[in-house]
Parts: sequence; structure tokens; C-alpha cells
Amino acid sequence: MNYPKTILNLIECFKKLPGIGEKTAERLALATLNMDGEIIELFSNSLTNIQSKIKKCPRCGSLTEDDLCQICQDKTRDTTTLCVVEECKNVILFEKIGSYKGLYHVLGGLISPLDGINPEDIHIDKLIDRIKKENIKEVILAIKPSIEGETTALYISKMLENTDVKITKIAHGIPMGADIDYIDPLTLEMAIMDRTTIS
Repeated sequence: MNYPKTILNLIECFKKLPGIGEKTAERLALATLNMDGEIIELFSNSLTNIQSKIKKCPRCGSLTEDDLCQICQDKTRDTTTLCVVEECKNVILFEKIGSYKGLYHVLGGLISPLDGINPEDIHIDKLIDRIKKENIKEVILAIKPSIEGETTALYISKMLENTDVKITKIAHGIPMGADIDYIDPLTLEMAIMDRTTIS
């Protein structure tokens, strides 16, 4: 005997989410049977609204329900510093830390010629335009230390080399408490290159 069609459809829907396999999808679908009607309605409305209400902020590219995202609307932010990230979820990550008080710019990807992603395919032109128009003094490149990340960082640096904008990059290296025996060669290389003086 198989599950009724409605449950099978729900299992198939859950399987489309990243990291969800057959067994987890089945457990999630069956768990919804025991949910309160109000929770099911909230769940259903949230799924419907995520496509109709959520959009990209026209200024920074982050997620918003309004004309501008909360960060771009916040008058207390440092408007001279711009943190450049790859994806919207990176903005949320930095905001959870709570120590960065500047603005953001979401590239929407990284330069990767092998994957057919060129500078014009991501929001670099928009970034350069913002830097010129918004009196940005520092650009922090907070993108992953990969071939694509380094290519993107180098390209942005080249685009800004004849400006007065300070370009910095977040430090990459060995995480706190990590055993050095298990660190991969690229991370070790970055840690040596990004070493700092002990004062």
C-alpha cells in the first residue's frame, strides 16, 4: 500500500528542498498531519506570499517586502562603508553577528568563466555605479576564498583602482579552536598570506 496522493505530492514537494531526501520528506509530510489548523494555514500563506511579496531591494539587492530593505532605510547606518557579498543569505549572516554597521551590496553570484558567468552577469556595474553616486569611502569584499571569489575580488579591485575608495577584504584563515593538522592547504595558504602583527 502506498500513501494517498495528497501525501505523496507533499513528500515530492519537500524533496525539492536542498538537503531533504526521501525519508526526511516522508517524516515532514507525516508531521504536517498532526499540525494545528492555524499553523497549516500560516505555513500555506507563507509559501504563497514568499513569491508574491518578497523581492530584491533595488538599491543593494538584498531581500525585502518594501520599496527598500530595512538596512537601506536605516538612517543610523554608516553610509560610507559598503560590504560586498555574494548572496542575500550572507547579509543575514553578518547582521546576526551585529558588529557591522555599514551598508551592503549583493552581487548575486561570482565571476566564473567555466560556468559561463561573466562580470556583466552579476551586479558589478550596479556596484561601481553605487560607489560613484553614494560617496562610498570603503568597500569590504566579503566573498568566499575560492578561485571564483578571488577572480571577482581582483576584477572589482581593478575597476576601482583609479578611485579614492579604500578596498579591503575580510580575513580568511584558521578558525578558532581548530586543529592545524586538519586544515586544508588553501586555508593554510590564506592564513599565512593574511597574517597579522601581534601588538
